[in-house]
Amino acid sequence: MAPVEQDALAVREQLFHERVRECIICALLFASLYILCHFIITHFKKHTDFTAVHDDEDAAVNRIALGLCTFTLAVALGAVLLLPFSIISNEVLLSFPQNYYIQWLNGSLIHGLWNLVFLFSNMSLVFLMPFAYFFTESEGFAGSKKGIMARVYETSVVLLLLTLLVLGMVWVASAIVGNDAASRQSLYDLWEYYLPYLYSCISLFGVLLLLLCTPFGLSTMFTVTGKLLVKPRLLEDLDEQLSCTRFEEAAVSHRIHSGKASCWLNLDMEMLREQFFAIRSKRRKLELRHRASPWQRNLGYPLAMLGLLALTGISVLIVCFHVLELLLDDAAMPRGIQDASLGQVSFSIFGSFGAALQVVLIFYLMLSSVVGFYSSPLFTRLLPERQDTPLTKIIGNCVSLLVLSSALPVFSRTLGITRFDLLGDFGRFNWLGNFYIVFLYNMGFAGLTTLCLVKRVSWAVQAELIRAFGLHKLPLPVTRRRTRSKPC
Repeated sequence: MAPVEQDALAVREQLFHERVRECIICALLFASLYILCHFIITHFKKHTDFTAVHDDEDAAVNRIALGLCTFTLAVALGAVLLLPFSIISNEVLLSFPQNYYIQWLNGSLIHGLWNLVFLFSNMSLVFLMPFAYFFTESEGFAGSKKGIMARVYETSVVLLLLTLLVLGMVWVASAIVGNDAASRQSLYDLWEYYLPYLYSCISLFGVLLLLLCTPFGLSTMFTVTGKLLVKPRLLEDLDEQLSCTRFEEAAVSHRIHSGKASCWLNLDMEMLREQFFAIRSKRRKLELRHRASPWQRNLGYPLAMLGLLALTGISVLIVCFHVLELLLDDAAMPRGIQDASLGQVSFSIFGSFGAALQVVLIFYLMLSSVVGFYSSPLFTRLLPERQDTPLTKIIGNCVSLLVLSSALPVFSRTLGITRFDLLGDFGRFNWLGNFYIVFLYNMGFAGLTTLCLVKRVSWAVQAELIRAFGLHKLPLPVTRRRTRSKPC
């Protein structure tokens, strides 16, 4: 065999082994995420929906739908970890460029992961989740033989009609937006135009949802932190308050047990019981704060609040700096690239520290967006409950989390949280090249986050000062109105 043929054969073998290695790594990563998501959904699902006591067919249908939900949630979790994993991989390759044990961590693997997440996100949103919902609601066509296959046939027909309806709406929208010859020619390309355009609309909706939920979630996280941690109080004597609360609870309890039944006393007894439960709750909170150590009471809460303030303030500063970059440099626009240039240059001007800060900010913004999503009045009903969440609510949660998580890479790149360019088909979204949309999006995020932060901090400081100086115990002013006396 000639040396040239041997070299070509060696190159083909190397490419084959690299491809097999990437497939194995992707399969292991997704299997790990699937197992984790299975335990998460099992923790919240309603067990009566999956027992075969009443109807074995319904239980089997619910298990199939649950598997599709687990797959979708695993894709959502993969979309959340996609950008941080890419940033960390780039920094590892920069720190250890010649290390033999990390040669598997290359641009081809990262690019493949981005393409898989994009593909699975499209498949879950367009096919799997609608199929799971229609599958649980189907009963089979009238006159057909009952069974799982009858439900599959009905679900497939309904899903096909829905797909045609959505594709028709996308066709009309794209024909109205682009009226040139090239746009009309691309209307006949399903895979290269329809699905990216449809997912671009879904991604735009997800990014807008992140814009609305993240500032609200940042404000909610301050409140949740104050409830979970023991807050220090200025000029406060816990022993005296606890003693007074215990005496008040004992007095109300004595009045309840010593009262005599009568038609007038029943109303008083109800009021006394409500007062007793309120005093008991207050007493338990005071005991919890009294048992807390001075370090926990005087150091834990301030550090947590300072951490939230620091992360929120850094996010706003980065977005404001990105707004200036958009005005001065066209390269700041969130455009995608086709070749992953990993291990060549850091994506932060501060090196590894800046990359670590970017990862922390991405997780922080995602957590705040999820908190804001479930705290908003429109989506509060979707909040899952432990061991009591029906399957339809699980499907709704999976779809919502997938929309939020799949928009996270675009959200982070649009706000300038990271300079890591969008890989795969994430950079093909049409609206990413629109300067006005990107600019107004950054301005809206900075304005809403600053407003929520100022209101939350100012109200918290004002409440603590009022409580510290005892102003909350002062009686409210009563306005007197003069009433004319009626003549006898």
